[in-house]
Amino acid sequence: MFSKFTSILQHAVEALAPSLPLQEDFVYHWKAITHYYIETSDDKAPVTDTNIPSHLEQMLDILTQEEAERESGETGPCMEYLLHHKILETLYTLGKADCPPGMKQQVLTFYTKLLAHIRQPLLPHINVHRPVQKLIRLCGEVLAAPTENEEIQFLCIVCAKLKQDPYLVNFFLENKSKRPEIKSPVATEGGKGNALSPDTGQSLAEKQADHQDEPQAAAAVSTSSPTSNNNSNNYNLVTSLLNLTKSPDGRIVVKACEGLMLLVSLPEPAAAKCLTENTELCELLTDRLVFFYKALPQSMDPLDIETVESVNWGLDVYNLKEDAAVFTGKRALISFLSWLDYCDQLIKEAQKSAAAVMAKAVRERFFVSVMEPQLMQTSEVGILTSTALLNRIIRQVTSEALLQEMVYFLLGEEREPETSATIAQNPLRHRLIEHCDHLSDEISIMTLRLFEQLIQKPNQHILHNLVLRSLEERNYLENKPQEEREPLENGQPHDAVDLEEDPLFGDDLSPERKLSGSDWLSTSPPQSPDHSKSEGKTEVHKIVNSFLCLVPDEAKSSYHVEGTGYDTYLRDAHRQFRDFCGICQRWDWRGNPKPFEKCNLDIPFFEGHFLKVLFDRMGRILDQPYDVNLQVTAVLSKLSLLPHPHLNEYLLDPYINLAPGCRSLFSVIVRVVGDLMLRIHRIPDFTPKLLLVRKRLLGMEPEGITIDHMTLLEGVIVLEEFCKELAAIAFVKYHAAASSSP
Repeated sequence: MFSKFTSILQHAVEALAPSLPLQEDFVYHWKAITHYYIETSDDKAPVTDTNIPSHLEQMLDILTQEEAERESGETGPCMEYLLHHKILETLYTLGKADCPPGMKQQVLTFYTKLLAHIRQPLLPHINVHRPVQKLIRLCGEVLAAPTENEEIQFLCIVCAKLKQDPYLVNFFLENKSKRPEIKSPVATEGGKGNALSPDTGQSLAEKQADHQDEPQAAAAVSTSSPTSNNNSNNYNLVTSLLNLTKSPDGRIVVKACEGLMLLVSLPEPAAAKCLTENTELCELLTDRLVFFYKALPQSMDPLDIETVESVNWGLDVYNLKEDAAVFTGKRALISFLSWLDYCDQLIKEAQKSAAAVMAKAVRERFFVSVMEPQLMQTSEVGILTSTALLNRIIRQVTSEALLQEMVYFLLGEEREPETSATIAQNPLRHRLIEHCDHLSDEISIMTLRLFEQLIQKPNQHILHNLVLRSLEERNYLENKPQEEREPLENGQPHDAVDLEEDPLFGDDLSPERKLSGSDWLSTSPPQSPDHSKSEGKTEVHKIVNSFLCLVPDEAKSSYHVEGTGYDTYLRDAHRQFRDFCGICQRWDWRGNPKPFEKCNLDIPFFEGHFLKVLFDRMGRILDQPYDVNLQVTAVLSKLSLLPHPHLNEYLLDPYINLAPGCRSLFSVIVRVVGDLMLRIHRIPDFTPKLLLVRKRLLGMEPEGITIDHMTLLEGVIVLEEFCKELAAIAFVKYHAAASSSP
């Protein structure tokens, strides 16, 4: 009762008294706080029952007003008083003791507002950054503490200040070895006074402050700059934030994650090194990723995994009841994807060396330790679920460092050409490619989707490892002189694709007019003056027609249905090719194929494990389910769209002279067409049935009676559409090359 009366009387006196100069006013409020500790005998009363919060607020207001009235960057007498008398050190000690109860909360709020409201740089001052560092150590010590909200606000404002001036982070890297504090003349001045002397108000801090683990900067008081740091540093700011990420309060966790995001982006090498070597950041990221992954159900519908809404960390709003009603495991899946998104964004924002270390930790502690056994298992349900999850992970990862480590995990780091003997040297890569041709159609489709997703990622190693390293010597081409070649049958090698029987390969495509070396896709200027642009267009027209006319007329059905023409594919090819060019523009992909004289043509050609499986599946297009065929052709069309000269030649040039025993995409399709022409005559009413199947696939006809040879008929439709797609890609690539040529 007495204290309340005193408070009322004090406010009345303040209201009636003339306004004091700012410094006197500031000192008055600080002395009022120190006198409380001298005069009070009841240290159990909460701080909110005292005048301390009001005095602290007044001190902040005075400091803010003083700065506003002075020149920018000029330190006023009130701020000088705060620094000289080590007020922050004293407040830290009172906050650590939490005397009176609730004082820690008040101190945290004072520090936060001081750093937030004062524009001049305070952290370089030893009497600011030293108590700030000590206060940082108090944060996150106790989970679900009543001061958690104030702790995270304080830590985040420190992080924001470091983001503004990254060099200051060196003040917050503490040497682990304990050593006596080196004091400046300012620090020792008045040290013999009373514990709460009105003259200084600072000896309490000197007597009670925790001097363990002083910042390195304490050794450089006179210049207020940090000393050089070494490998044995503490980074308590990170440690405290990591502790607060374990809070049961989701809002605290998000704020702590935001603080870490600011710290990892600081460019200071010493901080990045300390972050990854002397804190548990990598462990926290990976352990939580593993925890959320292991919480997922063992079996999940791939469609649920693929279609669950996109997740942004920190915006994870959910309803357990509603999520469970959609599908079992939705909540766990969103939690996993949300944390994955955080890891990805953190690595994307991080200083380069720190990003590399964090990404490697995710590879070793999550991908290798947890995901690899899941992908290598024999249970079909487990393979399907883990492959669908991996596909979703690939789709979501955008940071360069994490993508690189994920690619090395999946495909290995090999860059030399494959041979049939070395395809199994990386067990996971081998298993994934084999899964593209799995007995389970579901696993095949999901794995093919995974590779389709992978091919579209902006990482050159993916394409080199999967396909380009097998094509770089161009040894798929016949390089022997004419007289050394095998005897010709009807003007062609005995194992060559017979093009003469197809109407599209008439007299106008004589050998001397065939394109060699994919000149139709070259970005170089014409080799001779008589090779005019119009002739180039004629040549690409033949290339396009060779794909459009591959399927015999009796096996075509698209011209009976409106909106299924070649023009649609042209528009799509133009858009997709432009997107791929954007992805590949930083890579050293020359416009022309590697010159013959620089190629090692004596090495036996092996198309590589990936292309081998794709070509094998393409060769069975008439005998595979419709959905499998769609996915096989989708992957092949993505590869065909890539703007690499060897892919242009190998996948899109019907007229290359293949070496004996070699096959190209065109030769595989020709063999399929040959098989189809033999089968057509065995199926009565082939064309009407084909048209009916197409209309059913388009939803233009209801499902009715079962049609014989359904798999074959659906395969023919996919084949026709794929040939149109390849023709469109060839046309778009040619015009892109022509427009970029001089």
